[in-house]
Amino acid sequence: MTPTAYRPSSSARLVALLRPAGCALAAALLLAACSKHAEPAPTSAAASNYAAVARGRVDIEGGLLSLAMPREGVLASVAVHEGETVKQGQLLAALDTRPARLAVDAAQAQLEQTQAQLRLLAIKQAAAKLRAQRLAAAAAAGAGDGQSADDAREASNQLDAEYGADQAAVDMAAQKLAEAKYELAQRSLRAPFDAVVVHVAAQPGASVSPTSGALFTLLPDKPRIVRAELNESFVAAVHPGMRAEVVANDDAENGHWSAHVLRIGQVYGPATLENDPQIRANARTVECVLAFDQPEQQLRIGQRVIVRFLPGGAR
Repeated sequence: MTPTAYRPSSSARLVALLRPAGCALAAALLLAACSKHAEPAPTSAAASNYAAVARGRVDIEGGLLSLAMPREGVLASVAVHEGETVKQGQLLAALDTRPARLAVDAAQAQLEQTQAQLRLLAIKQAAAKLRAQRLAAAAAAGAGDGQSADDAREASNQLDAEYGADQAAVDMAAQKLAEAKYELAQRSLRAPFDAVVVHVAAQPGASVSPTSGALFTLLPDKPRIVRAELNESFVAAVHPGMRAEVVANDDAENGHWSAHVLRIGQVYGPATLENDPQIRANARTVECVLAFDQPEQQLRIGQRVIVRFLPGGAR
């Protein structure tokens, strides 16, 4: 008997047809993953035109300045708004100054009183010295009493001691006046230098203290710099004075600036500007500070940039 030929079932035929398509799809996904993984990281020197490439951000020396009121009290006035440009010494905000002004007036009155007492004592001191000199001369000539001359000399010496004590009182009163004026000045918050007001967290009537947080955030009028995170593998290739190209993250045509390296840090740290969490956790970087060749005040603090270090030495 002739054996019956094997006929695959419909499901088996379907699996056989789909197997090549599945392999092709898997291969396509694998190639796409490999292509994505192979994209060059911004922190690597992707082209031979650059000695190194690093992520960075725009900053200023010292960073933004946060100011709190140096004394506790209720705000009487807020003199500036966000976005304003302020000059050094310009008033930002003030507490109620009436108690401090009363203290200044009292210290001024005390100083004037002690000065008046000192002037009166100076007159008495001069008269006592003159009387002591005359009585001493009379006693030496035999025309006066020696005891009277001694008493006059003792009185003059006593006035000298009183004058010294009153002079110390005048100095103390002057010190108290200076302290009162200092406390009056501490009731006002002024700009320490020319700056732009970035943030204001104060309004009249609010209770504030030195521990209640910053009332004003100022952007000092200083040149912009770039703080780049230089990967440890490129530290030896970069040196102070080296030319660099700073590029905005979007690589726009108007987002290119020339710069040079100011200094390179001595401490390794994590890569805080890296987007990939895995790279950020494992990479070790050194801070590299760059200055722009031309002032670039239009750049915003905190703006992300890419720094391309150019080979060939100093600028």
